[in-house]
Formats: sequence, C-alpha cells, structure tokens
Amino acid sequence: MTAATGTGRVIAIASGKGGVGKTWLAITLAQALGQQGRRVVLLDADLGLANADVQLGLNPARDIAHVLAGGATEDAALALPAGFHLLPGRSGSGALAGLAGAALDQAVALPRRLGASWQDVVVDLGAGVGAAQRRLAAGADIVLVVATEEPTSLTDAYAVLKLHAGDAPAGDARLVVNLATTAAAGQRTHATLEAATRRFLRRGLPLAGIVRRDAKVPDAIRHQTPLLTRHPACTAAQDVRALVRGLNQPAASTSSTPATGTPFSSRSAAS
Repeated sequence: MTAATGTGRVIAIASGKGGVGKTWLAITLAQALGQQGRRVVLLDADLGLANADVQLGLNPARDIAHVLAGGATEDAALALPAGFHLLPGRSGSGALAGLAGAALDQAVALPRRLGASWQDVVVDLGAGVGAAQRRLAAGADIVLVVATEEPTSLTDAYAVLKLHAGDAPAGDARLVVNLATTAAAGQRTHATLEAATRRFLRRGLPLAGIVRRDAKVPDAIRHQTPLLTRHPACTAAQDVRALVRGLNQPAASTSSTPATGTPFSSRSAAS
C-alpha cells in the first residue's frame, strides 16, 4: 500500500503512440503480480478504445461505464483464472472518450477507489497525451512509459515524460522498452531517451525493464490467452517477471542541468 494514502498501489501503463504493446504489457504485468500472491485488478482506462477484454477473449456484461454510472465497483470487476481481476473498458464509446468536468473527475478518482479493495491497481491508459491520460498518470504511484526502438516511439515517449514531469514533478516515471531485438539494443534505447530527459527535463529516467521480442507473444494474443498461462517459460515472460521484481525497488531520483533545443534529431533518435 502507498504510505500517503493507505490504499493499494496504482501503476499506470502509458505510451505516446499505439502499437507498442501497452495493453499486452498491462495484462501480463497484472498476471505476474497476481502470481506473487498479490490482490490485483487491471483497470482498462483506454476510454472509448478499450480492448483488454478482447485480448483475453471475454464478453463482459458490465464495464467501466456501469461503474461511473453508479454501479458497484467490485461487482463489475471480473475474477479471471489467470489470477487477477479485470474491470473492462468499453470500446467505441464516444461518451467515455469525451469525458469532461465532473464525469472526468470521477474517472480519475476510480483507481484510488479500487485501491481500497486491491493491493495493486494496474491502469491501462489510452495512448497519447489527452486530459484523461495525463490526469490518470499524475495520480498514479508509478507510471511505466512503454516505448520501442523506433524513433517515432522515442519521440512520443519523450512527450509523455515531459508532460508528466510538469503534471507531477515528484512523480515516479520509469521506462519499459518493449519489443527489443536484444537486451543490449534495449539498453541503447533507454540510454538515448534518458540522455534527452537529463538534458531537457533535468531528471534521469529509471529503466523499469526490457522485454525482448518474442514470437510467443503474438501467439498468445491470437489465442486470447495471457502469456504467462500459455507460454510461462518464454523469453518475454521471464522479462516481465524481472520487471515486476524491480517494481518493489525505489527509482533513483536524479537531475541535471537544463538545456534548450530539440530533444531528438533524426540522428540521435535512431542511434
């Protein structure tokens, strides 16, 4: 539980662009935490474009919209054989995608409400830097920003980190490099992005983990089965378990001299 609130830990999974494996990571992280014996709920907060239920082969009768309309939070969360609960989102809902005012406040408060019943609340944020994503990230205990080796992914991840630094100056944001060709390539991706955050944001960027590219991941997604259930010993499964072990360690807080200019040139992003 968090010292400040006495509620469960909120871990937000964010990304600047889609297609980096954010929802898959949120599902796998929730399962790995559950395998540690923790009570875990995954909140699909990709408002209007939710798909965690699809990846898990579910057809839920109730979802986040029912909760925000006054439904019982715990009753709407599905207990899964994989060892965690899921509070599904709703895909194609313009009402959810356009939340504002008091309705948005209610959605932003939801992870802490869930934290009264679960030890870990994993929040799958929508891709991008909209108001809902930023506010949900700012309220989390840990924000895991997912990026790949692609230059565009680095640029978008930097945008998420920059805005989060303004929204939550004391926030704990860490990088997850997904789909890494090798562990060394993942380290280089982290070094490139951290150089930008040190120079332009005056802070370091802790590396939460590197998840190597693994053909078992798309296989599990196609079969709508959690990776740790279908391929528990594969490379990506080992990497996510290592990531989870590291979440219990405090992230180093570092700063550096600010700089001006453009954080990524075409050369630096691809190096």
